[in-house]
Amino acid sequence: MKQIEVQIMGQSYLLGCPEGGEAQLREAVDRVDAAMCKIRDAGKVKARDRIAVLASLNLAFDLAAQQAAAAAAPVPAATTTAAASSAGDAGEADAKAAQLIQKLDQALAGDDHLL
Repeated sequence: MKQIEVQIMGQSYLLGCPEGGEAQLREAVDRVDAAMCKIRDAGKVKARDRIAVLASLNLAFDLAAQQAAAAAAPVPAATTTAAASSAGDAGEADAKAAQLIQKLDQALAGDDHLL
């Protein structure tokens, strides 16, 4: 497993990354960083751990909304087999999201101080 250094809200983290997954991980880091900075910049929440929790909830809510919209969309008969394979992709995306959340939890575990 490859290790890459990333920055989230100005703090450096060393994350494990499977081979070939660096671009995906960096995209996830960019999303998390943007979500956390948006909350921080709003000025109402100062504690890094609370910002992380709120950002995680916002991202999870957005993902659930996208999945609900995709599930509610009508599927033409010609794409039934494609829908079956995309259901597997959704499960894979959920697993990857859970894995990224676990990595963030591990990275933030040592960050006990308030901003």
